[in-house]
Amino acid sequence: MEPKPRRQPLRIVVPSRNDPLLRKLTEAVGGPLGRYTAPGIVTPGFFTVERVLILLTTAAAVLAVLIKTPCRVGGWTSPDHFYQACYSDWPVLFDSRGLAEGVFPFLTPGASFEYPVLLGLLAGATALLVPGGAAADRALAYFDINAVLAVLAWTATVTATMRMTNRRPWDAAMVALAPAMVLSVFINWDIWAVLLATLGMLAFARNRPVSAGVLLGLGTALKLYPVLILGAILVLGLRTLRLRPVVQTAGAAAAAWLAVNVPFMISDFIGWKFFLTYTGERPAGYSSVWFAWNLLAGSWGQPEADPRFINFWAYFLFAAACAGIALLGLAAPRRPRLAQLAFLIVAAFILTNKVYSPQFVLWLIPLAALARPRWRDFLIWQFFEVLHWWAIWMYLGSLTSGGSDRSNIDAAYYVWAVAGHWLATAWLMMRVVRDILDPADDPVRRLNVDDPQGGPFDHAPDRFRLGRKARQPAAIRTPAEEAGIP
Repeated sequence: MEPKPRRQPLRIVVPSRNDPLLRKLTEAVGGPLGRYTAPGIVTPGFFTVERVLILLTTAAAVLAVLIKTPCRVGGWTSPDHFYQACYSDWPVLFDSRGLAEGVFPFLTPGASFEYPVLLGLLAGATALLVPGGAAADRALAYFDINAVLAVLAWTATVTATMRMTNRRPWDAAMVALAPAMVLSVFINWDIWAVLLATLGMLAFARNRPVSAGVLLGLGTALKLYPVLILGAILVLGLRTLRLRPVVQTAGAAAAAWLAVNVPFMISDFIGWKFFLTYTGERPAGYSSVWFAWNLLAGSWGQPEADPRFINFWAYFLFAAACAGIALLGLAAPRRPRLAQLAFLIVAAFILTNKVYSPQFVLWLIPLAALARPRWRDFLIWQFFEVLHWWAIWMYLGSLTSGGSDRSNIDAAYYVWAVAGHWLATAWLMMRVVRDILDPADDPVRRLNVDDPQGGPFDHAPDRFRLGRKARQPAAIRTPAEEAGIP
């Protein structure tokens, strides 16, 4: 038997050569990497891409902890934790939801917890690790335990993102260094849902739809958004007429979600549905477009939108956005990439939902790095997210304290910050849409790369397209690529 030929290593994309912004920024340190180097082929020694990304994530995590120093030293008290911009849900929920007294969400009879089951179990499990002592010390320990675990989840998310980028492993640096990630990763447990969603996409990219479904189902049991990725998989299944991976992924996701939720639905249905009841009955959440609408309506002397009105229109607008994204995916000249569709769907959910917490931006960061890996676009979007992050704390500080005017911001400026976040996200969506309509502008699809996250859809025949007979286009090559420059 003849030995199998050895797989040739990939020549990876160099950010200082490929990205226009980074190419200019490297001029001060000698310019882009030389054209005759062979990154990905020549052994880099200890500093592999993965290890460098882990070091970058560690440095960013240290900065994230330093930002929380005022609260770690002085405690999480209102309004100081808003004015010092170090607020976190962890110590607040530890005290206010009885976790400090031994309440375990979904297991303690009569306990109510306004989050999905898996997140409640995570909150209760970490509370068991807190040692005894004074109340303030225990709250700090609860924060620190969750922060350490969040850093591990963040690092794993960066690594998983890197492993499904094909020739572009350095795109995962966006996840490691995103300013909004640094500022928001320690607010709540969202990084765990981000990790499960990213691992689900990685499993799908490796042609393991059942494993992908299990991970997405577990992510949905922790936060709702991972289930939205199934919509992107469905569109690609219709475009290629390969429906088996769709059924396998969706079926495994449903089974995993039911396995987590059904025991608690049976044992305490009222406690289990509290999250759904709370979500349906709550008014518009801070920083949502609906909250900004109500602020403007109140200042103009007009009636505010009630929860029923908001629920209907939020669901309707999201459904309309999903229909538009599906039509885009089915009518585009070339089948979109999985990350592009997933980013558009999750971003549409964020923009239309009646709640937008500052940590929700974590949902989009890995998807943005995969869908539109351009640092200029990414940092413009991040600038407005950071602006909103600061504005929400100053606004909440003014609501809870009525402090001096120099410490507060007017509602009008807060609404402008919300509008900036909304418009910046919508702008990034339009950049992704442009790449879908004109694949020649897509920085990922070069040198015969089709869909690194597509798994069973990668390089699949394009069998169905709305409006005309589908065909598989030839690989798109830029003039630089024709000359041998990646």
